[in-house]
Amino acid sequence: HTALSRRYVLCEVVSEDPRCRQCIEDRALGLAVRDAIARVHGDYGLACCSISFTGAGETGGPGGAGSPRVRSAVRVSPAVKYLNAYTGTVLLRCRKDSYRLLCSALPFVRSLESRAQRYPCFLNTLHVGGTIRTCQKFLIQYNTTQLLRLLQNCTNEEERQCIQKSLLSCSLTEEQAQSGDEEEDDGTE
Repeated sequence: HTALSRRYVLCEVVSEDPRCRQCIEDRALGLAVRDAIARVHGDYGLACCSISFTGAGETGGPGGAGSPRVRSAVRVSPAVKYLNAYTGTVLLRCRKDSYRLLCSALPFVRSLESRAQRYPCFLNTLHVGGTIRTCQKFLIQYNTTQLLRLLQNCTNEEERQCIQKSLLSCSLTEEQAQSGDEEEDDGTE
């Protein structure tokens, strides 16, 4: 079952340029990640991660080095499972046996290119989980902690009320948490 096990890497895009988040596209992010993997781990790392990004070779069918499925993996960027440009939150999916290659290359993403513009940034890895659901739970806790820190640093009552309102709007009830869509793999973490 190791071939079917996946890991989800939760990251945030950090940039001083506010235009960076507005222009983030999953394709540009996927290509930047692939470029970093190629620079750090060479052809071997790129092949391992490209296969894991597309899922090629996981079903036991044809997927050798010369197959069209593997060649297309280098051109397409399906590594990005989820991207929220507003918050800069990114969820990358890969096979369990290659997630360390992916994670070790992420610090080498130094910029994103979009619409013929290059924006300096970096990816901050927040969490690695076995399911999307565990990453969601972590992200809720992380965002709550960040909001609480903001609340402590308020300088006036208006700021405090605005942050409290944001904090209350991000909490989930038990029913909402159970009814949400989730994608599970083999349940390991």
